[in-house]
Amino acid sequence: MLLTVLLCTLGLAKAGYEPTWASLDTRPLPTWYDEAKVGIFLHWGVFSVPSFGSEWFWQHWQGAHIQAYVDFMKKNYRPNFTYQDFAPQFTAEFYDPYKWAQVLNASGARYVVLTSKHHEGYTLWPSRYSWGWNAVDVGPKRDLLGDLQLAIRTLTPHIHFGLYHSMYEWFNPLYLQDKAMHFQTQNFVKRKTMPELYEVVNQYKPEVVWSDGDWEAEDKYWNSTGFLAWLFNESPVKDTVVVNDRWGRGIPCHHGSYYTCSDHYNPGVLQPHKWENCMTLDKRSWGYRRNAPATDYITIHDLLTELAMTISCRGNILINAGPTHDGRIPPIMEERLRQLGSWLDINGEAVYQSQPWTHQNDSLTPGIWYTSKGDAVYAIVLKWPQAGILTLGSALATASTSISFLGYSSGPPLRYRMVKKGLQVVFPPMSEVKGQWVWVLAMRGVNPTPLLTPPQTFMSEPSHSNFIHFMQ
Repeated sequence: MLLTVLLCTLGLAKAGYEPTWASLDTRPLPTWYDEAKVGIFLHWGVFSVPSFGSEWFWQHWQGAHIQAYVDFMKKNYRPNFTYQDFAPQFTAEFYDPYKWAQVLNASGARYVVLTSKHHEGYTLWPSRYSWGWNAVDVGPKRDLLGDLQLAIRTLTPHIHFGLYHSMYEWFNPLYLQDKAMHFQTQNFVKRKTMPELYEVVNQYKPEVVWSDGDWEAEDKYWNSTGFLAWLFNESPVKDTVVVNDRWGRGIPCHHGSYYTCSDHYNPGVLQPHKWENCMTLDKRSWGYRRNAPATDYITIHDLLTELAMTISCRGNILINAGPTHDGRIPPIMEERLRQLGSWLDINGEAVYQSQPWTHQNDSLTPGIWYTSKGDAVYAIVLKWPQAGILTLGSALATASTSISFLGYSSGPPLRYRMVKKGLQVVFPPMSEVKGQWVWVLAMRGVNPTPLLTPPQTFMSEPSHSNFIHFMQ
């Protein structure tokens, strides 16, 4: 009898997750990801050489033949110049992964996602499935991906290392042949994209696998569920890895450890499933643009607003920066990341390990977003209140209420009172608090006002503007 029970137990353990969405969706989200809240996205590749328009440069130039890209090439490059001719200029001579790790650490991020391969097909590691079109064979002649994961795990082990991987490649002949056959063949999947995905996971052990480039074909073509079953059952990161939702047409916003739904997804209301707002410091591109004016970069206040909205509604934020072809994080991007980190140094208590509160934003005063942790409720205030007096319509004081101001530790608890409109809080003098942009109240012993509508049980649909990167 004991032997039978043991064999059954071993059989169940071996079976693990089946290659079906019904089974894969039962896997619990590893706790580190929800607690992390803040990640950094890095879009880096051959597209960083022309650094014009966007990381979709090759497709816009020789696929869609967008006039601005065609004219740019005619004006600046010799006739018959090919996209592959850019690769030797992807030099990365200033690339110091340990300096990158320091900047990432200074940003307050708890995970990083690097583009291991974008839609151009060029891999940042020496993939045996991308011979002659990888960072060791042509360009910097070094393993860019491996160097960064080593630096992160050596210098900043509290930051989880992850990678982005594009399923499709714009001009790969095998992919185009499968596409011409209406994806009834899988030559590209079996000979290129899936073998390299298994390879990169086994070699670098990423704790985030951020899939993309999936939307032209169904998940059955990509064999997505087969890969994910292996990832969750047998891979070297099976216990800690998280994946997004871009595994085939119709899959985003429906299946995955967390949902991205679309780029810049930020619904502004509580979502029933863990999600991520992947967004950019450059409003118009994920890759570096040499000709981007300063006004095309979001301000630190814009960034903190995105952060507050996102985490209050059960999201993580993944903030993108685009390094240069020579391996630098542009100063304006580094500045934003360091500003974010200085804010988190003061206010991280309201961010890391936080959970959504009963209310996500205040019912009376605009620009206030709530999080909670334990017995504390945090009000993230985007704008300093007029005359230093803030009225909250969603919080009720009790006999045990106490309110403090993060970054004002030397001062006494804040004064407050209940008025007809809500809970009125008196701010300390601005000159006596740390921080310049967004401020946080830590409240204990407060109750929420009743909800007027129950939380929604379905994911919000992405807005049309979320798809901007496909059109640029």
